[in-house]
Amino acid sequence: MRLENEFRVSSPVQEVWEALLDLERVTPCLPGAALTEQVGDEYRGTMTVKLGPVTARYNGTVRFLETDEANRRAVLQASGRDARGQGTASATITSTLREEDGGTHVRVETEMRLTGRAAQFGRGIQQDVATKIMDRFASCLENQVF
Repeated sequence: MRLENEFRVSSPVQEVWEALLDLERVTPCLPGAALTEQVGDEYRGTMTVKLGPVTARYNGTVRFLETDEANRRAVLQASGRDARGQGTASATITSTLREEDGGTHVRVETEMRLTGRAAQFGRGIQQDVATKIMDRFASCLENQVF
């Protein structure tokens, strides 16, 4: 499933770019996410998500597949397994930044795959949850770099 989100941060594009590349700094902005360790260029952690009546807690990894500073484009690969063995989740997340009126416009495209109990919920619920998470992330990011 493909999800698209956009938001604006009032800080300059270079500051937002540097913050987005610092996973230890921005992970607390992602509701339900926590990093537990770094091994080379890969981070391990957890992500808890509530979809309808189902709460899934994933243990997994995240790493940058690409960071293109000239075009302000970063691609993350995240994957995890439900802690109770009831499914998996993986996502390729592409963030693109551009300067806009002294601030930064951020576009996030996510290609997500779910299996198990969380996959039973339709695109509408998954999109709603993703939008709420992105709204909270954007607000927190604004505070991190402002």
